[in-house]
Amino acid sequence: MAKAQVQSPRERYRSQVRAEIKEHAREQIATAGASGISLNAIAKQMGMSGPALYRYFAGRDELITELVRDAYRSLADTLGAAAADGADLSGLAHTLRDWALADPQRYFLIHGTPVPGYHAPEDITGVADQIMATVLDACVPLAPDGPATAFGTHLAEHRTWAEGRTASPAALRLALAWWTRLHGVLSLELAGQFSGMGFDPALLFAAELDTLLPDRP
Repeated sequence: MAKAQVQSPRERYRSQVRAEIKEHAREQIATAGASGISLNAIAKQMGMSGPALYRYFAGRDELITELVRDAYRSLADTLGAAAADGADLSGLAHTLRDWALADPQRYFLIHGTPVPGYHAPEDITGVADQIMATVLDACVPLAPDGPATAFGTHLAEHRTWAEGRTASPAALRLALAWWTRLHGVLSLELAGQFSGMGFDPALLFAAELDTLLPDRP
């Protein structure tokens, strides 16, 4: 068994400072959105000079990348753990909603309006693919081959996002419908668009989910 890598005191201190910087950045996101992140403001809050803080993060984009990577990793791990515990497509949907409601700004960081001038690195795409793979695996037993459709034929030929997964066009379509429709409801709920409309967003989410799930015998 490989021994756990032991950090030196200097490395531990650096990790602690980076974690504190990220926590302050998350607080800024909660009040002003990701575009409102200010490294200089964080440095003042921490009693540091601007140049000192830049020893921990080279700039705003590197800090945002760390936060985005943390958010994607958290969602991938949360859905993966639920699937490992036996969650089906419905269970994964409620796991997604619980994760989003627990920290709406974290949700919007990866599923909200893109930050102007920021471009996520390619390695984040790999984590996003893990999330879709978990969803797709739950769709496969629910959506066997059926009558061909124009979009199904298109998906069969354009499935880069599902590479390495054996899935019928119907399963691909179900995974996409699950992802797009449930994120649509979640985004509106978290943005407060249902406020004052007089209905329970949780029931709307459940109703949308029911329309996605294939009829069971």
